[in-house]
Amino acid sequence: MGKHLTKRDDDYSKWYNELVVKADLAENSAVRGCMVIKPYGFAIWEKMQAELDRKFKETGHENAYFPLFVPKSLFEAEEKNAEGFAKECAVVTHYRLQNDPENQGKLRVDPEAKLEEELVVRPTSEAIIWNTYKGWIQSYRDLPLLINQWANVVRWEMRTRLFLRTAEFLWQEGHTAHATKNEAITEAKQMQDVYAEFAEKFMAMPVIKGVKSDSERFAGAEETYTIEALMQDGKALQAGTSHFLGQNFAEAFDVKYTSKEGKQEYVWATSWGVSTRLIGGLIMTHSDDSGLVLPPKLAPIQVVIVPIYKNDEQLNAISEKVNEIVKDLRRKDVSVKFDNRDTFRPGAKFAEYELKGVPIRIAIGARDLENGTLEIARRDTFEKKSINQSDALSYIENLLNEIQENLYNKAVNYRKENTTKVDDFKEFKKAIKKGGFVSAHWDGTEETEDRIKEYTKATIRCIPNDAIEEEGICVLTGKPSSKRVLFAKAY
Repeated sequence: MGKHLTKRDDDYSKWYNELVVKADLAENSAVRGCMVIKPYGFAIWEKMQAELDRKFKETGHENAYFPLFVPKSLFEAEEKNAEGFAKECAVVTHYRLQNDPENQGKLRVDPEAKLEEELVVRPTSEAIIWNTYKGWIQSYRDLPLLINQWANVVRWEMRTRLFLRTAEFLWQEGHTAHATKNEAITEAKQMQDVYAEFAEKFMAMPVIKGVKSDSERFAGAEETYTIEALMQDGKALQAGTSHFLGQNFAEAFDVKYTSKEGKQEYVWATSWGVSTRLIGGLIMTHSDDSGLVLPPKLAPIQVVIVPIYKNDEQLNAISEKVNEIVKDLRRKDVSVKFDNRDTFRPGAKFAEYELKGVPIRIAIGARDLENGTLEIARRDTFEKKSINQSDALSYIENLLNEIQENLYNKAVNYRKENTTKVDDFKEFKKAIKKGGFVSAHWDGTEETEDRIKEYTKATIRCIPNDAIEEEGICVLTGKPSSKRVLFAKAY
């Protein structure tokens, strides 16, 4: 099938791009910087979406939908937010085209049809949502307001990479309003936990929970809680963020409520989101030189069955047996595909499902029918085993759990091996060059952070939630520091 990939170690970035395209996840589109997510890639996103949506609803959130366009004046209302996103905004200035009489069939913007107020295509929805909340919140009885939306957003990126950074991407964004500061902070932290649990239990991707430094914080937030993962090339990926917004948006949009005591108070806010970038994270946490490796909980196809036969008679006999197995597996909620296409040989099918990261592959031939056996291969370790058909069901169920666990443990070990503690700048530079997380003391100033970034391209990924108080000195300036922070180069 000519699907050979560039080796991961030869050129990680090329390997990644080839894998996304060859495994049929996504491709570049006719629109510069935008991608087409293909059915197989979208099926992974749907699985992510379904699980996250369930978690959001369990924690009391409801879904709604808000407009794609934000009037410029609303967008400008919260200054820090507007400033933070200004450089990547797409703006609509006119509302129709007209024929160009000199160039038949060519269209041009109708200069008469200029919008009275320009519209920003949402890079994030705080502005339009908080303007709406003003009408929804009057009294303490209307709080908390817990809303999420599944949507697309546009951030006009110049350098794009499929899933990791595209001009338009899909995401969810939660926006909540609360009566007290503590309630809002509790909400922001709770959503960080929801994201971390999803990443670890479903994506088998270990993450570090922490808070962002001032300069890495979301524009308009007072605190940004993040989950940070380590990819196989030693770079970090910010996999999800949850923001405590204080009263900044409430003040900007004049969202007040009447308290139990009859006083007018500004509400407290949070926002939080993850995007299709998680698919990039999934690929770069587990995959190998043969293609994708998917954790069973997010694999669109968990088990594929490939028949090995010489003639139609054998295929019919095999199909009869396979149909029983398929029924049994589906009853157990295992997604299974029987690939009986006669246009590809078994070897080509094996290569295809390896490339697509299907966790378990079953091969069954005429001899297996006679012996009552099946050959089961697992994608994560390539181990093959012949087992009795009567044991197939329980064996497959256990194996799916085992693969899920193995992928997680492997990623945890990789992170352990690639986290370095350093105490001076020489060690720091060496460790950053090698890649991975670097745990070091920092004096807490933005100036030092900027200088470190300038010297090494590394940023503070987070101040870990579980960082222990320890007296130390900043790796760059030698000034006192009370806890270590995590640095890395990042996507």
